[in-house]
Amino acid sequence: MIFGLLCTFFGLFMIAVFIGGILKDGFSRLSWDFIFNYPSRIASKAGIVSAFAGTLWIIVLTSVVAIPIGIGAAIYLEEYAKKSRLARIIEINISNLAGVPSIIYGLLGLEIFGRMMGMGGSLLAGSCTLALLVLPIIIVSTREAIKAVPNSLREASYALGASTWQMVKRTVVPAAGSGIITGIIISLSRVVGEAAPLIVVGALAYVPFVPSSPSS
Repeated sequence: MIFGLLCTFFGLFMIAVFIGGILKDGFSRLSWDFIFNYPSRIASKAGIVSAFAGTLWIIVLTSVVAIPIGIGAAIYLEEYAKKSRLARIIEINISNLAGVPSIIYGLLGLEIFGRMMGMGGSLLAGSCTLALLVLPIIIVSTREAIKAVPNSLREASYALGASTWQMVKRTVVPAAGSGIITGIIISLSRVVGEAAPLIVVGALAYVPFVPSSPSS
């Protein structure tokens, strides 16, 4: 036990040193010009305002599209759908989609959202593409969180006269809330880190403006 505590302390100490070094080197280079300037070929004048604003737009729009659909699909598959062969095929496909390379989603988004639906290289097209990318993650994590809810809670809700929707809304979802939130955080972290799908859809390497709407 003492050895485990020493290892934990040493690990936390190394993390603190690592983060401290990053903060020490980073804060000395931060300035208002770096935060509020646009990208520039001159390093001393380059800023991140357009990239930061675009990232916020992408996160918000992707969340609006992916989270309700993902949680709704997981609830339907776990609480409403009958355990049939079709349901098993859908479950297998959802699990497989979580491992598809992101560049494939970029090509799919380019064709469906960018060309067929006429969104072009807009924020909305990129957000819908990333929503497809993270939907399997949200669905799988939400289903696992729902499966972890004891059946006794469901039976107690039914015994008190609750309908299936009331049971799901007031018992299952609150009990599985921590697992659902964890899946959402993991999916949004992937949204922030993905660049390949956005480049395929039409994201520019140099953006000298701040987006003003989802169609920007």
